[in-house]
Amino acid sequence: MVDIVITAASVIAASDASNTSGTAGETITAGQPVYKSPTTKKYMKADSNSGTAEARRAEGIALNGASLNQPLVVQRSGDITIGGTLVAGAAYFLSDTPGGICPLADVGTGEYICQLGLAKSASVLAINIQYPGVAL
Repeated sequence: MVDIVITAASVIAASDASNTSGTAGETITAGQPVYKSPTTKKYMKADSNSGTAEARRAEGIALNGASLNQPLVVQRSGDITIGGTLVAGAAYFLSDTPGGICPLADVGTGEYICQLGLAKSASVLAINIQYPGVAL
């Protein structure tokens, strides 16, 4: 399997969403997992095999697209219609593609585990980010 293909226009937060706002530090598309850079205080695409420790721990999923220095809304928990096809009951993780989401089978050796959530249906992900800080 590969990263789920997300249609940005279909990414929608549910009523139980917990959101935060900030500024994009690069071009980000709705549906991409992000982290907040401790240096710039801007949101960047999270990446499970980044050389930067902070980048390996997603803080949430972008709800809108933004370019450098534009406002960004990030969902940190709750249900999200992710805009892609999921397998109900499956866990989804941060990918080694910056801003990507994948199933566990696609998390490779040397990548850090960052579980983003569990699929409640073929389109809804229950965000509950878990980061134990260990690599496979």
